[in-house]
Amino acid sequence: MAESSSPAKKKRRSSMEEPRSSFSGDSSSLLSKEQLLCSICLDVFTDPLTTPCGHNFCKSCLTQCWEKSLHCHCPLCKEKFTKKPELKINTTLREVADLFKKKCGPDKPEVLCDACTGEKLKALKSCLDCCASLCKTHLEFHSNMPKLKKHKLINPVENLEDYICQKHERPLELFCRDDQTCVCQSCTETDHKNHNTVPIEEESRERTTQLGKTQTDMQQMIWDRLKKIQEIKHSVELSKRSTEKEKADSVEVFTALIRSIERSQAELLEVMEEKQRAAERQAEGLIKELEQEITVLKRRDTELEQLSHTEEHLHLLQIYSSMCSPPHTKNWTEISINTDLSGDTVRAALSQLQQTLNEKLTKTLNDKLTETELKRIQQYAVDVTLDPDTAHPKLILSADGKQVTHGDEEQNLPDTPQRFDYYVSVLGKQSFSSGRFYYEVQVRGKTKWTLGVVRENINRKESITWKPQNGFWTVWLWNENQYWAYADPRVPLTLREKVETVGVFVDYDEGLVSFYDVKSRSHIYSFTGQSFTEKLYPYFNPCFNDGGKNSAPLIISPVLKTE
Repeated sequence: MAESSSPAKKKRRSSMEEPRSSFSGDSSSLLSKEQLLCSICLDVFTDPLTTPCGHNFCKSCLTQCWEKSLHCHCPLCKEKFTKKPELKINTTLREVADLFKKKCGPDKPEVLCDACTGEKLKALKSCLDCCASLCKTHLEFHSNMPKLKKHKLINPVENLEDYICQKHERPLELFCRDDQTCVCQSCTETDHKNHNTVPIEEESRERTTQLGKTQTDMQQMIWDRLKKIQEIKHSVELSKRSTEKEKADSVEVFTALIRSIERSQAELLEVMEEKQRAAERQAEGLIKELEQEITVLKRRDTELEQLSHTEEHLHLLQIYSSMCSPPHTKNWTEISINTDLSGDTVRAALSQLQQTLNEKLTKTLNDKLTETELKRIQQYAVDVTLDPDTAHPKLILSADGKQVTHGDEEQNLPDTPQRFDYYVSVLGKQSFSSGRFYYEVQVRGKTKWTLGVVRENINRKESITWKPQNGFWTVWLWNENQYWAYADPRVPLTLREKVETVGVFVDYDEGLVSFYDVKSRSHIYSFTGQSFTEKLYPYFNPCFNDGGKNSAPLIISPVLKTE
């Protein structure tokens, strides 16, 4: 006899049935099991590899197949590969296969009818009241007999005793929320009297819903972590590229320095050789003069020898005076050759060379280090906008909150504790109480300005000295080309050229505030060893208009990271 088809029973029984898997393998499935089978092991893929011809196999199956063969070929279409392909796991197909395995799960053992006496047939339902699993034939009594129609039927299970109350031998139909356990109707009249109990189906639905939410949260956590892995890998890749470029730049720098040293060395050697050649030319000239004088003196000596033996007395007396006077010669006492090639001259040249090289090396390395440092800190760029609630009444802010200029007339604005009344200043909306941040401000065309960061609780209503002790870490331009750091005491700054864009970098945890000239990629000034305990805000002061001389705005500009 057919099973009862009343709406109530259909609803009750459907709540106990398991949902059908979307990977069921029938013709209605989006993806059948056959499509996920390895043609070698005839099982669902495990770590599938895709061959160049487009076929898929388990990694272990294909590896073993190729190990047994002299040539690599596709086990399915027999296409041969002249060179063993370097295959990677098809991650998408692996995820689909793993999901299929998860959804289908292991095959459940078949539950047999407890009432069959001969060959036992497959059970269609399990009755919690009868404590037996029944086939279609033996289940007909539960459809025909009014007393049996009230029995609790569920999908066939092997461990039927787990669904029966061991104390009262009645079906576990309820769930006690107070004790978090399944109970029967008799339990609610004894040990669980007055407890909060609900039908098992209701509790199961709620928990299934909660499990769905938990699974969604878990999947989101997985996705967040996968995303973080990609971010970390990307950061490592960027770091690797940056390191390789810096290594190449360093080689270029030191190669240039070595060439400069070689040129300077060649110049010094040329100077020394030229000095030697000059000394040799001088010596040749002096030797020639000396040899000429020696010739003259020898001639005189010969004449004197002849006169000392002459008998021509009259002739002797006539030339005596001229012969007694020595011939005209040079005084050689103070004359010498300049051969000081290893003395003061060479030492002075070497000292000058060393000083020049040190200056070149220091400048090159400082420029390179600052450029590298600027590239690094630009990674911490943040989007800063101006906070109109803090702006002095004479300041004019752009609609996008990126520019500020000084106006001559005071605006009618509410006097709030956050607003500056004394100094023509404005803060950024963003505050920072940890980590690192960096932003850039264009100051082109201005004759005065003050920039930096300040503590949240600074005095905004009265005159105050701008220094770290009072919560100010700033630099200042005055009279077009006078730069100062507001330390204690103030520090004058010498810059190579007029600054057009200022980079401000803060490492809150390290207590560091640094300023950079972005265009020349040079360092301006740093406050070090600071101790931050409050929120820090970007600080902007365009200074007075000065009749239009200082009318250019301060502009928060986007950070264009250097390559």
